[in-house]
Amino acid sequence: MSDHDLLSGRSVVVVGGSRGIGRAVAELLGSLGAAVVINGRESAAVQDTVDALTASGARATGLPGAADDENVAQAVIEKCTKTFGRLDVLINCAGIAEPANSSILRISPAEFNTLIGVHLGTVFHTCRVAAPVMAAQGHGAIINTSSVAFLGDYGGTGYPAGKGAVNGLTMAIAAELKGRGVRANVVCPGARTRISTGPDYEQQIEDLHRRGLLDETTMRASLDAPPPDYVAPVYAYLASDLARDVTGQILVAAGGFVGRFDRPTPRLLGYRDHRDSGPYTVAELHSMIGG
Repeated sequence: MSDHDLLSGRSVVVVGGSRGIGRAVAELLGSLGAAVVINGRESAAVQDTVDALTASGARATGLPGAADDENVAQAVIEKCTKTFGRLDVLINCAGIAEPANSSILRISPAEFNTLIGVHLGTVFHTCRVAAPVMAAQGHGAIINTSSVAFLGDYGGTGYPAGKGAVNGLTMAIAAELKGRGVRANVVCPGARTRISTGPDYEQQIEDLHRRGLLDETTMRASLDAPPPDYVAPVYAYLASDLARDVTGQILVAAGGFVGRFDRPTPRLLGYRDHRDSGPYTVAELHSMIGG
């Protein structure tokens, strides 16, 4: 099978597919033979992406709206099944940046809730609708977008919290649906988009470096990210049958760098049998944890 036919006959929903990484992913999947439903918040951007895909020979349609609304999420999945007759792949790429200089010391509850809604809410609502369809047919691939920011190194509040929650939800979906033929994975991309450009972004990255949160290499990489085209092939791979045995993975893709987060496992700090011993004292805990 040639690359051009890698996704032939497959139907894909790309949420957040009208701009940035989502658009690059949609265009690549279309070129590999997939029929694509584009979702995004702005009608004009959705239509522009659909026009670009169809002009290149791909099958594409669009449905504008914010998919953190459960009704929009439902409509997007139904658009795929009704237009193309099936749903093989769901890709979530929607995202927004934190407010400039966002901090736990300054962010409002409304701003935090918006960030959680766009990142975690969108993934939840779309997966909630797509998962039963995929489970019933016995196959499907879910690819959600997170960020290395979930580690907290880039500061912020709702953005890292939402992305960390996306990781946890995706891992739970992967575990639950593995026996039903449905795969779920995460991509943490590094690419130049509207979120990662402009004076506010550059000032934030430089400030994080000054504060010691980012090392020199990470700072420079963040300020010189590659275009989204370098990230899109990872999504295409995960959408294809080549990745039939890949599920429950958190991958990193940034330019020429591809990596994977190992599953967290606890490192033993101390152990004693509760049937023979009392609780640890505070001093004992300090010697294990703080010492």
